[in-house]
Amino acid sequence: MAGGHRVQAVDFVLSKIALSVGTRAESIQAPVAYEIPKEVVTEAIVNAVAHRDYTDNSSVQVMLFADRLEVMNSGRLQPPLTVEKLRVAHPSLPGNPLLAESMYLLRYIERMGTGTVDMIRRCVDAGLAEPEFDANGGFVTRIERGGAGPDGAPLSGSTQETTQEDRGTTQETTQERILALLREDPGLTRRALATRIGITADGVKYHLDKLRNAGRIRHVGATKKGHWEILNDG
Repeated sequence: MAGGHRVQAVDFVLSKIALSVGTRAESIQAPVAYEIPKEVVTEAIVNAVAHRDYTDNSSVQVMLFADRLEVMNSGRLQPPLTVEKLRVAHPSLPGNPLLAESMYLLRYIERMGTGTVDMIRRCVDAGLAEPEFDANGGFVTRIERGGAGPDGAPLSGSTQETTQEDRGTTQETTQERILALLREDPGLTRRALATRIGITADGVKYHLDKLRNAGRIRHVGATKKGHWEILNDG
C-alpha cells in the first residue's frame, strides 16, 4: 500500500463513518469530528504499512464493521516488544527500518515509537474504548466506533454499548462457519473460504491462524495441495 493508496484507505474509512459538524460560536470555521478521530484512522493504517511483512504475499487489510474498524497486516512485533508494551512509551523497533525512516521523512509518521500511545489517548479523549492490539497470526488493530461530536454528544449510529463479549462472539461465529465449511470440504483454500463467508482472504488467514494457535485445526500436506484437519471437534 503506497502513499497514494494509504490516503485512499483513510479517505474510504472517513467517508463511511459518522461525521458531526459543530457551530461557529468560537471560530469562523465550524469544528468537525468523526466518530473515530481521523488521526487514529491514519495512524492505524500507517503503522500497518510500516510494519507489514513484505516477504508475505498478503496485503494490508482495512475492514470497517458496524461496531469497529480493524486494520490487519502480516507483520509481527519485534522482540522485546509485546502487545502490553505498546500501551505505554516504548522504543521504536520497526520490522522495516528503511521504510519506516522514509515514512518519517515524508511526515506520514510524526514521532517514532509514539503511534499506539497517541491512538489510545485520542480514542479516550473522543469517548471511545482504548484500541485493542492483537499479535496472534499477524498484527491487528481494532478500534471501537461511536465517538463524541464537537458538542460532546455521541455521534449518530454510535455503538458504544457494544461490549468486548459481543466482538468476541462475532469472531467465534466466523470461526465456527470456517470449521463447518472445512468439515464439508477439508481442501478448501483461503480464497474459497473467503468467497463463501463474505470476508477477505487475509481475514480468513487471521481466523485460521487463531484456530490453529488454539489447537483446533492443522494443515496437512503442501500449502496449495494439502488439506485441513479439524482437531478436538466438540
